[in-house]
Amino acid sequence: MIQTLFGSVEQEPTLLEKLKSGVEKTRAGLVTRLEDALAGKKEIDADLLDELEYTLISADIGVKTTSEILERIRQQVDRKLVGDACELRGLIRQYLLEVLEASERPVPHVAEPPAVVMVVGINGAGKTTSIGKLAQRYKNEGRSVLLCAADTFRAAAIEQLEIWGERTDTEVIRQKPGADPSAVLFDALQAAKARKTDYVIIDTAGRLQTKTNLMAELEKMQRTAARVVPSAPHEVLLVLDATTGQNGLEQARRFTETSGVTGIILAKLDGTAKGGVVIAIARELNLPIRYVGVGEKADDLLPFDPEKFIQSLFEQ
Repeated sequence: MIQTLFGSVEQEPTLLEKLKSGVEKTRAGLVTRLEDALAGKKEIDADLLDELEYTLISADIGVKTTSEILERIRQQVDRKLVGDACELRGLIRQYLLEVLEASERPVPHVAEPPAVVMVVGINGAGKTTSIGKLAQRYKNEGRSVLLCAADTFRAAAIEQLEIWGERTDTEVIRQKPGADPSAVLFDALQAAKARKTDYVIIDTAGRLQTKTNLMAELEKMQRTAARVVPSAPHEVLLVLDATTGQNGLEQARRFTETSGVTGIILAKLDGTAKGGVVIAIARELNLPIRYVGVGEKADDLLPFDPEKFIQSLFEQ
């Protein structure tokens, strides 16, 4: 079952197949290299641990998580709980799954629509594209959706959102470029309440995490949302470009400090061998990954499931 803001829906039968295809490069960069490092080895020695460390860090799993994995291996070896190098693959797999499961958070339940989802991130991360795909996903669940073009700083952002609105047959609430983003948001939420629309997805300006005025604008929008729809926004999703690896982690850290991020959309996962950043985000920020982008099509945004993600990496 997939958890949504309005309850559970059936899991798609093709989710695992799509995930396997989407993490192909990461699997080659992480699991295949792990298997190469362990192939034919019996003894767990310093050279093998160095090789494992290099492989894990190269896949962008992060220094902290890598150190913890190696420490666990050493402890298991010292206690004679593991004595053969071939057992390490399962040990690493189990630890990665534990990290992802520890950061999971239940999706907040919305009793009465609209559910308000604010989407934040820097320009170029795949934010507007992810919003379009998210709209398609909600509509596939049989839900009604409104898109809010609150990125009024760039005229192209409004146009790009309208293209996705046409592609997914979703109305876009907009004003002229340069309008007050909170005013656009107010209009969208009022329209959604009047029409009893299930979801409002808000596109925000692509903020560099160092731009304090833009961050203040985001806080103003959140206050506006809460005035119109109590408890809104229900989710603040940060879109990160998986291809940026550890840089994405730093972005997430800054946004989390200032924007009240509740979950991550990891875009462009299919385009990188550094998908291990999923683990680093979960471990270092304790944030749940809500969705992963694995392609260009409207249906290529997948709900994130820790067990299925690890399964897609470690099983052919």
